[in-house]
Amino acid sequence: MTFAWLGILPFMLFALLFLLLPTLNIVIGAFQTRTGEFTLQNIFNLFQPSILSAYWISIRISLASAFLGCLIGFLIAASVVLGGLPAWIRAPLLTFSGVASNFAGVPLAFAFLATLGRLGLVTVLLREWFGVNIYAMGFNLLSFWGLTITYLFFQIPLMILIVTPALDGLKREWREAASILGASSFQYWRMVALPILWPTLLGTLALLFANSFGAVATAYALTGSSLSIVPILLFAQIRGDVLQDPHLGYALAFGMIVVTGIANGLYIWMRTRSERWIK
Repeated sequence: MTFAWLGILPFMLFALLFLLLPTLNIVIGAFQTRTGEFTLQNIFNLFQPSILSAYWISIRISLASAFLGCLIGFLIAASVVLGGLPAWIRAPLLTFSGVASNFAGVPLAFAFLATLGRLGLVTVLLREWFGVNIYAMGFNLLSFWGLTITYLFFQIPLMILIVTPALDGLKREWREAASILGASSFQYWRMVALPILWPTLLGTLALLFANSFGAVATAYALTGSSLSIVPILLFAQIRGDVLQDPHLGYALAFGMIVVTGIANGLYIWMRTRSERWIK
């Protein structure tokens, strides 16, 4: 008899109490009435125009922040790993990325309000020193692009952490072989490197999408109710001051589980394919 299972027992207990059972309760509640009877009405209620609009805004914000996070994060990681920058830059960059990828919620919202709010430091400096009023030009932190830019603070570092090992996995022999055969740097990236990295990039895009789609604390602290996205609608339902229908709240959460589950499933599948290529 082995006692090795005792080592992961606390993790299994934690996952059961705070992940599996709450998720199961949400799924069951989404298909129940107030009296506990089975119904599909809660799911049908998700197709109300206001709720569909909230899902659409959430999906657009998640796609925009995921795409920009992947693009910028990939360029930063590639410049450090393959661009010939000093080796000492890598360790501080990865350390900062590890911290910043988990920096969210109220502190992140306050940081951006203090930086890019109407009276934020950067906003005031641009107006006083350069005569540029970004709010007069149409920028608003409490908007679609404002929330997207805020999300990039943790999306870009997460991309750097994920793609750096994949870039390390590009073997030098592949580039040397491409050069011997007369391929240019552009041809090497188009025909060798990017096809190998493509599953990782698509998988990370799906992961970043799920990461931003489920973020609620940052969005609520930053925009309040001025931007109607699904996590804010769900938060209002939990407080019970708007929808006043707990089972519709379950249905909202169930819809979020489905969307993020699909995104995470794509990430796992793509990640498996990329690891097979690198091996």
